[in-house]
Amino acid sequence: MVSVLVVDDSVVVRRLIVDALSGHPDIEVVGTAANGRIALTKIESLRPDVVTLDIEMPELDGLGTLRELRRTLRRTPPVIMFSTLSVAGATATLEALAAGATDFVTKPANVGSVAESQRMIREQLIPKILSLGGRPGVAAPVSAVPARRPAHPPARTGRISAIAIAASTGGPDALAKVLGSLPANLPVPVVVVQHMPPVFTKMFAERLDRSCAVHVVEATDGMPVTAGTVYIAPGDRHLTVTGRAPAVTTRLTQGPPENSCRPAADALFRSVADVYGGNTLAVVLTGMGQDGKRGCEALRAAGAEVLAQDQASSVVWGMPGAVVGAGLADAVLPLTEIGGYLTTRLAAPRVAQPKVVLS
Repeated sequence: MVSVLVVDDSVVVRRLIVDALSGHPDIEVVGTAANGRIALTKIESLRPDVVTLDIEMPELDGLGTLRELRRTLRRTPPVIMFSTLSVAGATATLEALAAGATDFVTKPANVGSVAESQRMIREQLIPKILSLGGRPGVAAPVSAVPARRPAHPPARTGRISAIAIAASTGGPDALAKVLGSLPANLPVPVVVVQHMPPVFTKMFAERLDRSCAVHVVEATDGMPVTAGTVYIAPGDRHLTVTGRAPAVTTRLTQGPPENSCRPAADALFRSVADVYGGNTLAVVLTGMGQDGKRGCEALRAAGAEVLAQDQASSVVWGMPGAVVGAGLADAVLPLTEIGGYLTTRLAAPRVAQPKVVLS
């Protein structure tokens, strides 16, 4: 049973969340709080497995609550932010993720009924709560995963023409660390699927662009795919690549969700396998579910190299665990080693280049 504390200043929203969760046999709502001050006291006394936390609250808001949690508790529970689908909501949520929040869901907007609001909350929130609360079925079977890995796995020597990255729960922080370690003169393009809704992906790309040496953009349809640029899939659109080097371009579609995701890593990885083949280096980072596994099958069949984040450094070892469990990973690395591995593997020149910002 996963115990949950619901924190929101709105009585209506608290009731919506509690009612949405109460019917699940593996979830118990152990308490509610109307602001961060009350939440801090209840977290200490109730010791919930997971906390849902509103951004905007009186007394102490979500960001302040997170910072206080990190300051006062040695071990804090996973925190899922409850955010509005807006520019302000996305900005605050990304700040919260940087401050230590584990994941987020968006509040229902323009919904005609209470029942529909509860359905939307259940679909978003329950899988994340069960995953972060340590329920079974979120990672590959331990028996399928190699017990040990080399501290420094031998690198391949073939040419790399593109990097493709997939991430979900815990991905914003993981991507910030990996992309932040890459040089401005990166000699290949990077295409990324991070499971996020619209608006959030644009704000996320802009945030990464300010903090990374490489240029980061939210992909639009028909963009030329060029070295030294990172292309983030926009929310609610599949990102694929098409063409042949040096005339590769992005393609955005609203095809059916895959693995309940749009954008989906599988869709991106298949297209990268078609365009770049064995000259691809794919990375599967922390995330719930199995998105990316089938795409890695296509990549490995094309001769590509696949890296997976290890279990110890993953917030949720679902996506990388599925790849490792299927025997598709060439190397399993902690998050702190992935960026350095990519840079070394590409042997990028160390000559500093100015960042070009597209208008």
